[in-house]
Amino acid sequence: MAVVRACGFIVFRRLANSTPPPNNIEYLLLQTSYGEHHWTPPKGHVDPGEDDLTTALRETQEEAGLGSEHLRVVDDFVKELRYEVRGRPKEVLYWLAELRDPEAAVTLSEEHQDYRWAPLEEACSLAQYKDLQDTLKAAHQHLT
Repeated sequence: MAVVRACGFIVFRRLANSTPPPNNIEYLLLQTSYGEHHWTPPKGHVDPGEDDLTTALRETQEEAGLGSEHLRVVDDFVKELRYEVRGRPKEVLYWLAELRDPEAAVTLSEEHQDYRWAPLEEACSLAQYKDLQDTLKAAHQHLT
């Protein structure tokens, strides 16, 4: 059975001069406009002939309006999640990227109805899935 493969970014921003590190780091989560309205980082399926990182960048551009010019990719972080969706195996790869300008606007596509910049604890409670929570925590640890 073919594995469904998706790629995305855990996008974070550092708030200037407000809260001391590491609490100045916020993560971007998007709320789907379909299904159970779950919250996830921007991600999507790999198109034929596309490499994983290209997919992650394209999907982040499509879903959040943030292109490669907005993002600084963290070199040595990538996490792979494996789970099943309706009985089919799925793999999701997440890279980590910092929003260069913390004030940059997020522009949603019709796939999502809301977004939130959330500190780690709130991001984990929005995320619901343990794998995603663990990935967010790993990212946070990597940054602090």
